[in-house]
Amino acid sequence: MSHFIDRRLNPKGKSLGNRQRFLRRARGQIKEAVNRSLRERSVKELEKSGRVSIPSKSTAEPRFRLDPATGKREHVHPGNKEFSAGDRLRKPPQGGGRGGKDASDSGDGEDSFTFTLTQDEFLDVFFEDLELPNLVKTSLKDMTAWKYRRAGVTVSGAPTNMNLVRTMRNAQGRRLALKRPSTDEVNELKERLFALESVAQKTKAQRDELADVLARLEELEARRRWAPYIDPLDVRYNAFQPEPVPVTAAVMFCLMDVSGSMGEREKDLAKRFYMLLYLFLKRKYEKVEVVFIRHTHHAEEVDEETFFYSRQSGGTIVSTAIEVMQDIQRERFPAGQWNLYVAQASDGYTQGGDAQRCVQLLNEEVLPILQYYAYIEILDEREMDVFSDPDAGAELWRAYRSIKDPRFAQTRIAHPRDIFPVFRELFAKDRKAA
Repeated sequence: MSHFIDRRLNPKGKSLGNRQRFLRRARGQIKEAVNRSLRERSVKELEKSGRVSIPSKSTAEPRFRLDPATGKREHVHPGNKEFSAGDRLRKPPQGGGRGGKDASDSGDGEDSFTFTLTQDEFLDVFFEDLELPNLVKTSLKDMTAWKYRRAGVTVSGAPTNMNLVRTMRNAQGRRLALKRPSTDEVNELKERLFALESVAQKTKAQRDELADVLARLEELEARRRWAPYIDPLDVRYNAFQPEPVPVTAAVMFCLMDVSGSMGEREKDLAKRFYMLLYLFLKRKYEKVEVVFIRHTHHAEEVDEETFFYSRQSGGTIVSTAIEVMQDIQRERFPAGQWNLYVAQASDGYTQGGDAQRCVQLLNEEVLPILQYYAYIEILDEREMDVFSDPDAGAELWRAYRSIKDPRFAQTRIAHPRDIFPVFRELFAKDRKAA
């Protein structure tokens, strides 16, 4: 039997399997550590890896060891000056050992084990108990997505796609058909040749045998050369055939009030929430489009730089942003092909009567075709104390409280630390329980 050794260098992620097993085993402790770290972490830091600490007992693996309470011990430790082999000693009592001078602040007396989670691992843990409602519409129209599937074998391809089993099977069949000399047969002739050449005074029979062995060995070597162990004709590659697959696509409409009442602090909080929602959508959909719509007393679609950093003055009419969003959706994002999500950020103030207009648009035209609509009202810390009652607030907040559609959610934020809890509340798998 032939043995093949793969001497290709291991990839950099050669311990990936062990790492994934560790993450699965310590999943509960890692999730608690991630939730703790989110209190100090900003949204921008989601794009970076993060260090988390878990109790070292979570890293323990099962192992066999001798029971210290039973059995016999017949060895003398180095440095012993009092006992010799064969002395019988009383076993020390169980427990009662002396602890260290400093107590543990965690309560369980365990050291912390600190390691780094990659961005993908961190987001996997953070988003694992969240979901998007009303998933998922698929479409092939105007979207090209290909998935490669196995389609037999072929005689040409990349070295990484070589089918070793089929290649060696073809090579073995060819060698048998051509009667390629085996290595054992050649080695036997070489050993006989060495034995004959070591004889100093050869007889005529030995000289004749030596000539026959040389001729036979030359013939076998020639046959081995024109019938190699592996021939290019033997090599086979795994074939892959592209096939179109349905694409899950989503569009995220970002609506924001940019009137004078929305300062830089309010815009920064809105941007953090939009970034978090975009990361979440990217993990759920293969294609995500983002549309930025800003508004004062009139609304317009803008690029991201203008959306977050351009200054504009004027009054506030929120319904104009919803109407512009509807026009863009009808023109570029048909409801039958796209998953539609809207995130609206405002301070809650609008002209008299406009809030009821917004509620009418949402109930009659917008919500029936959406997957989700999240309204974020941005307040300062003093207003959060004043509006502690969910039914109290600005005109837009009070009007939105009348919407009972499960695809609509509203909440308030006043500080960057509120963004993560609010996001988890909006997209929890069981939102009512959350």
